[in-house]
Amino acid sequence: MSANNNYIPKEPVVIDCNIEKTLDVLGGKWAFLVLRELFSGTRRFGELQKLIPAISPRALTSTLRHLEERGVLEREAFPTVPVTVEYTLTPKGKDLHRILKEMKLWAARWT
Repeated sequence: MSANNNYIPKEPVVIDCNIEKTLDVLGGKWAFLVLRELFSGTRRFGELQKLIPAISPRALTSTLRHLEERGVLEREAFPTVPVTVEYTLTPKGKDLHRILKEMKLWAARWT
């Protein structure tokens, strides 16, 4: 390590790349599985947990929030006890279906 205490980190380089933007929207590893289930229609939190058994409630909550913040899905809460929450893809989210289908076909062919 250098003894130079005058080091000033450079600002990060921002690259305006549409692929990078898409990957940011998709988020972490669970987003693909959540989207796969929502392509079939509206789902409740508990349904998603059962359909993706390896995901923890915390990871599912985080993934759903991430996708909601990016406009991929809508969250609707109903005043029941306990509260019922449903998740539905937005048109933006539904538009990802074609992309993910192509990725699936590519993986089947090449991996």
